[in-house]
Formats: sequence, structure tokens, C-alpha cells
Amino acid sequence: MGTAGSYTLVKWFVGVLSTEPSVHEQLFEQLKQRFGDIEQVTDPVPFTFTQYYHEEMGGEPQRFFIVFKDLVDPSRLADGKIYTNQIEQQYTVSGKRRINLDPGLVSSENVILATTKNRSHRIPLHDGLYGEVTLLYRNRTYQALPWTYADFASPEWISFFCTIRRNYREQMKRES
Repeated sequence: MGTAGSYTLVKWFVGVLSTEPSVHEQLFEQLKQRFGDIEQVTDPVPFTFTQYYHEEMGGEPQRFFIVFKDLVDPSRLADGKIYTNQIEQQYTVSGKRRINLDPGLVSSENVILATTKNRSHRIPLHDGLYGEVTLLYRNRTYQALPWTYADFASPEWISFFCTIRRNYREQMKRES
């Protein structure tokens, strides 16, 4: 019989879609309050995978990722989503978001996103929030799954997450 125990610590990140570059510095400060010091911010790139966000966000958003230094307990994922939803609300104008925040976790085994939407492959966390394994580490790289968002499945972002995984594993060794 297995016994309950603690989780292996993981790496926080937040995926950002934004049409408001003028608020990014303020956004970084808000995210640091919850997630700790920032380790890396990727360069923004046009989000060309879908036009789903164009009308709501008032144009084509830019995609970038923020990675945080501290390792965290993965059971905090839903709390992170609650916090990022509050920040999104602050940047909403006339009911339309200008910032979309997707908190997630990188581990040796996978990349997990938090979401408010239930689907057959998502696991309930708490307060109406769900976790989704978005990328699975197999054969020395992350692999997309049938439900993985197109940008997360792109070779560029898979390479990025593999780098984060490598850095995470080195950090785990140093901090053990």
C-alpha cells in the first residue's frame, strides 16, 4: 500500500498573451508578488496560431512566457490561477481582456496548465479549476497531446520548455 507524502517541487511559469505592452512592467511586479523573482522573460512574438483572441483583445496579441526562480509545490497551481484571473480582471476594459495569463508548471515529466474550463482530459483541482497535462516528456523531448494548444505544440515552444526542464533539473540537483 502506498502512503501519502509530499510532492516533488516544480517550476512556475506564466504564459502571457497581451495587446498592452505598456503595462508589462507593472504586470511583472504583480506576478512577482505571488510567484517570486523572475528568472526569465521570453521575447514577445506575434500569436499567429488562431484569431480566437483578436476581437476580445482588440488586435493580434503577442505571446511570451515568464519563468520564475523558486521551485514550488505543484498543489498550489489552482491558487496561482485564481491570482492570475484577478490580474486579468484588472486589465479588462469594457468587459474585454487585454492580458490573458496562463499559469503552469514544468517538471521532469510534463508541463501542466491551469484552466477554468472542464474537458474530459482535465483533472479537478479546487474552486472550479482544473489541471491539464499539456506536454508529456518522452523520448528526450516534450510531446504534444491531442488537446495541446497549437502554440505549446510548436517546435519553438517545445524547445523552450525543454530548456526550462534542463534548467529545472540542474536547480533540483543544486537544491537537494
